[in-house]
Amino acid sequence: MVLHLLCPVLRTLAVVAAIGLGVGVTAVPAQAHPFGDPQTVAVSLDPARSDVVRVRWKVGGLDDLTLLGVALGVLPQSRKLLDGATFFEPADAMAIGASAEFSGYLLRQIQVSTDGLSCAGIVEAPKELARTGVDLAFTCPEPIAKADITVRTLTDLNPAYRTLATGPNGDRTVYSAGKDTHGWSLGSVTRAHAGRSAAIQLSAVAGGVVLVGAAGLVVVRRRRRQEVTA
Repeated sequence: MVLHLLCPVLRTLAVVAAIGLGVGVTAVPAQAHPFGDPQTVAVSLDPARSDVVRVRWKVGGLDDLTLLGVALGVLPQSRKLLDGATFFEPADAMAIGASAEFSGYLLRQIQVSTDGLSCAGIVEAPKELARTGVDLAFTCPEPIAKADITVRTLTDLNPAYRTLATGPNGDRTVYSAGKDTHGWSLGSVTRAHAGRSAAIQLSAVAGGVVLVGAAGLVVVRRRRRQEVTA
């Protein structure tokens, strides 16, 4: 028990000593991490529903996740060291992923709209937040071909953060504090329209077959009448 209580103190002293000796440490100051591995976002249309947009968010540096947890009040302020650095621990992801504060934060910072109408979002419970990220599903008023997606995650902590985003057909963009909204082509309405068009064409063909058949029947009947009268 005593050793457990001393660990944070010893770790802090070790970091301070390492800094004083000019020795590099694994923790990175919070202000420097926006220039490390960027967070990522993957945009897609739900394969089963053409009115649902799916967004997967994944943090870049794992200590960024810890920093966010501290900012949301999910993790204690003591997790930040004297120099502002944070250390990620596996328990951090579990605590953050299960919190209402984290879900609320994502729904504030990531938004989807189409034709000026907002799409209602939900955050799915993450299974491996640190490794695979978290999925959000946004239900729009109707099947969509295009959507405007806003991403502001972590830029409220530091405007230097960037988000690398990918979407359908190899589309890509980079979100930043000065560019937090991007229009994505999803193609759902195109597919739906193609389905309706195909159905219409099939109906037209079927109708044509019926008409041709009816016309043939009329010709046959006329021939028979002519043979009888002759």
